[in-house]
Amino acid sequence: SMPSEMLLKIFSYLDAVSLLSLGCVNKRFYDLANDNGIWLKLYSSSLHPKWKMKSKQTEAVSLGCAALHDKKPGYWKKEYIFKQTCAFKTRVMRLVKFLDPYTGLPCKNKEAIKVSGLSWIIVLKDKNGKEHVAEKPKLSFKDTSVTILWYGTDWPCLDVLSTLKLFGVTPLLPDQSRSPNKNGPRRFSLIAEYHLANLSGSSVAVGADELVQLFSLNPGLLVGIWKEKNEVAFVMANLHYNQLLERSILGSATVQYTPPPNKPLLDDIDSEYGLHDYSLHLDLHGRSCMYLCGSFKCLFCRKGDIENGYLKLRVVNLKDNRKHFPITGTLGICWETDVFKGNVKDCFVMDLTLLDETGKPFWCFSAPVHMELSTKSSGLYDYMGHIYTADYADSEGKVCVEFVWLEETKEYIIVSLVLYVSTKKVNSWYGTNY
Repeated sequence: SMPSEMLLKIFSYLDAVSLLSLGCVNKRFYDLANDNGIWLKLYSSSLHPKWKMKSKQTEAVSLGCAALHDKKPGYWKKEYIFKQTCAFKTRVMRLVKFLDPYTGLPCKNKEAIKVSGLSWIIVLKDKNGKEHVAEKPKLSFKDTSVTILWYGTDWPCLDVLSTLKLFGVTPLLPDQSRSPNKNGPRRFSLIAEYHLANLSGSSVAVGADELVQLFSLNPGLLVGIWKEKNEVAFVMANLHYNQLLERSILGSATVQYTPPPNKPLLDDIDSEYGLHDYSLHLDLHGRSCMYLCGSFKCLFCRKGDIENGYLKLRVVNLKDNRKHFPITGTLGICWETDVFKGNVKDCFVMDLTLLDETGKPFWCFSAPVHMELSTKSSGLYDYMGHIYTADYADSEGKVCVEFVWLEETKEYIIVSLVLYVSTKKVNSWYGTNY
């Protein structure tokens, strides 16, 4: 029953976040909270340095006619949100420009995540269209990736689930002076969507222990299923730092962010020369523990190394034992829920960063990988033990690793590591034809 003029007067004392929240109450509040006069005042005050030279114009505009009545309701609200969003993205992306000379990746990811108020959620959707949102994950930062773990006790049964969506979530209007309000307006950026209707057919079985079985879905998702109940126990997402913030911030709620195409050096397009002077940074971890952190320089392949649509980069040679190196600890992926904890052996998370000759990230991923016992013997006099293989493949390439298990010292030795890069990836990167 309160007159609209009185409500507008009250609304004029509120900040932008409060106005956006009020707009969700009902249609009347939504229309009043879109008032151009209120939002123009917020717009001019937030951009005070740019408007200072036109103080008379600002005063005239704020009092009347042209800038208010000629615009549709909500115009200045959209302008204010657009300007604030652009300034926020610029501030965050400025931090990403600082690169780690060791990995070639942004080195201020933690600071950028803190400044942006970024968090991640998953949305589980069942076959009837009902959605279940899981927030408050546990984060684990590594040199080149972040692992995000969700678990709960009230998740839908696996049999009724259809899709899982991974979103990056940021406050629509972040305020550096206070922590993000989870009940305030937020912006969603779709990172990936996974189909769960046929989990055994669309995923790779990574391993199991007494309680759970692990399934891997590209890109970088690990789903833990309770063995007895056939229900989701936890979800673990592995996000590589390369384009982490871009994918988590610059996308929309329905469309994933697409990185711009690479601009190759004009004097470096020579299909006869092949790939040369590439660098590899490889991390193997089990979420809470690190097994390997290594770098390999001066990788190359020749024209003759191209076959079956792949360019071959040999990192560790089976016959050159000088480059063989041990793995620290027993390989496995740690998991936890509200009550239980466990470790699934003979699997790990692989973080791969392949840099081109200019130091740009060429191929990057963070994904769970499982190991298999090979039928062949080592054939190496230096190592008398069982051979295990671990393979990974996506649309951009393949990774093949061979381990030898030394029973005497209770450790794995990597004796072979080969990368196979897709010719389609190379052609699109360099604009050439291999």
